[in-house]
Amino acid sequence: MQNENGENVDLYIPRKCSWTSRLIRAKDHGSVQLNVANVDPVTGLYTGETTAFALSGYVRDKSEGDMALTALVEASDKKNAVPAE
Repeated sequence: MQNENGENVDLYIPRKCSWTSRLIRAKDHGSVQLNVANVDPVTGLYTGETTAFALSGYVRDKSEGDMALTALVEASDKKNAVPAE
């Protein structure tokens, strides 16, 4: 919820799993949020920016966390790729 000034006034804003789009509840202690570094495709150096991915405890419990993170990073990389000249 936002006030008249446009500021968030909620005490808790739930996250969504990046892989399944499920809401991550407050009591889901198996969930993780990973920040993956953005790398310049030409130089291979860290640009100072990160991309956040949240994985629910359900995904990790099913042993799909590694596959999900790999697919999410590859999709993010393709989306942000600079076309070759």
